Amino acid sequence: MGSHRNLVLLSVLIGTLMSAIDTTIVILALPTITSSLSANLFISIWIIIIYLLIVAVLTTQLGGLGDIYGRGRIFNAGFVIFTAGSAACGFSPGIYYLVTFRGIQAIGAALMQANSNAIIADYFGPKERGKAFGYTSMGWSIGGTLGIVLGGIITTFLGWQYIFFINIPIGLIGFILGITFIRDNNKKDAKIDYVGMGLLTASLTLASYGATDIAGRGINSFNLSLIAIGGALIIPFIIYERYPSNPVIRLEAFKVHSLSLSLLASLMQALGYLAVVFLLIMYLQGIRGYDPLDASLLLVPGYIISSLVSPKMGGLSDRFGASIVASIGIFMMAVAVLIYLQLQVNTGILVLIVASVISGIGGAMFWPSNSSAVMSSTPRNLYGSISGLLRTLSSIGTLLSYVISISVASLSVPRYVAFKVFLGEGSLDGGVSRQFLGGIHSALWLCLAFLILAGVMSFFRGSERKKGLELESESSATS
Repeated sequence: MGSHRNLVLLSVLIGTLMSAIDTTIVILALPTITSSLSANLFISIWIIIIYLLIVAVLTTQLGGLGDIYGRGRIFNAGFVIFTAGSAACGFSPGIYYLVTFRGIQAIGAALMQANSNAIIADYFGPKERGKAFGYTSMGWSIGGTLGIVLGGIITTFLGWQYIFFINIPIGLIGFILGITFIRDNNKKDAKIDYVGMGLLTASLTLASYGATDIAGRGINSFNLSLIAIGGALIIPFIIYERYPSNPVIRLEAFKVHSLSLSLLASLMQALGYLAVVFLLIMYLQGIRGYDPLDASLLLVPGYIISSLVSPKMGGLSDRFGASIVASIGIFMMAVAVLIYLQLQVNTGILVLIVASVISGIGGAMFWPSNSSAVMSSTPRNLYGSISGLLRTLSSIGTLLSYVISISVASLSVPRYVAFKVFLGEGSLDGGVSRQFLGGIHSALWLCLAFLILAGVMSFFRGSERKKGLELESESSATS
């Protein structure tokens, strides 16, 4: 790789790192934030959900903005907004301010995430992308590690405000690199799909609120109605998305066999992945009695291994094909979940660490390989849109993974007990502990089903490099 491309890759890596950190760092800081701001636990949960929700809804459209105005310009704007939003979060005087500023921070994250894969595809050819995506996947793994570990360390020793303040110097460095080395070599006319964005926002918001309300109040007609309405709104959303020139979700992408299965594999993998980490934290804190810092440290080995091997695994996908490498990775993650399903109240911690390492290697195999498969199936004129679509589906999966895991696991114990465990405020004993473990196992079985489905889709996607022109010809015909 040339030095210029290395610096482009570094800038994208920093943006990826920041986005990943803020997906996980708030989880372990949530109890302290709730107490410090005298907040209601149900409102505090939205510090996490609002971030995931906005990223999920905006990513595809902001990828389209990269196609219109230049990917470098939009990506660098993401750095500015994310960094400013982080500073505002740290200075928040109340919970509603913090939720609002997390939304602003999420807009910046969406701008960066939507254009990151497309920038890599601009600067690296098909035979080099797997390795390049391996480095950006390393950013996700390192960011996830830093988020989990730093969330405990910073909150314990400095204060929760600093989990946001650390983004300021990192964001400034990434912005300087981006504005210096990432060029705008792509621009085209397009329009923002406001109606589609509104329908998707309403659907995900209602479903998320309803599912979270189940954890807080139990199943009732109100939250079931919200979930039902949110699910029903997907139908008019899909119908409408056939008409805009720059839709939130480009439906014709799903007509290309290899591309559609790669995108859906990403969605299913995300549905099963974040929930596993979150459920393990609940197990360690609520059932085993570990404090948030010690619980996070036990999960670090898997993230470290994933970070170290991601570039190598990306290179393997360049040599042997994304389908093989990604599919093996998914099934390794499924094996890890099977091991987690054996966890009992007094299971040795070494079992959890071994499973974490297996899962980390599996993730390192899947993420860069699947990203490479998606972009190799995409014509250059749609890099931004499909890059954004990939991140949108992954973000939707992550959001739903979180709210589903809360709902399923909480059904086994009284609501107030479940919320105490979710926020790391107390541990459980005796029969209640075994009850809650049963809830965690139920949620893990659901995660396993999503991962197996992702593995099947990944395995049967076929050769991505033979299919890319199909979408290009359709796009040219409609432009």
